[in-house]
Amino acid sequence: MVPGNASQPGADGHVASQLRKGVLEYCVLALLRDGPRYGVELLEELARVEVMTTSQGTMYPLLSRLRRTGLADTHLRDSDSGPPRRYYTLTDAGRSALEEFAAHWPSFRTAVDHFLTPGEPT
Repeated sequence: MVPGNASQPGADGHVASQLRKGVLEYCVLALLRDGPRYGVELLEELARVEVMTTSQGTMYPLLSRLRRTGLADTHLRDSDSGPPRRYYTLTDAGRSALEEFAAHWPSFRTAVDHFLTPGEPT
């Protein structure tokens, strides 16, 4: 079995995992741009795109880091189905970080595509 080959049974999807780690923070910021969300809601939204599925063990430390670095803020909101939920919102610094990522992403994607295309001159 080739490590990271997600097409083989039992593979861990190492390549997908590494790619996800590189962009997950910005995908979360993009989801927060649309309005306040709580952790499980973010997990569910990411899971709508299979390669972005992640775990609570990844999500909650990421959300804590976003809060500590000033990219997101939190507030508690009552829930109809249990204890209050912690909602995350995008801060101005978070919006700026997302805009910077969005500005760099197309050229980064184009550069990677360039190297992945066989026979492309460098």
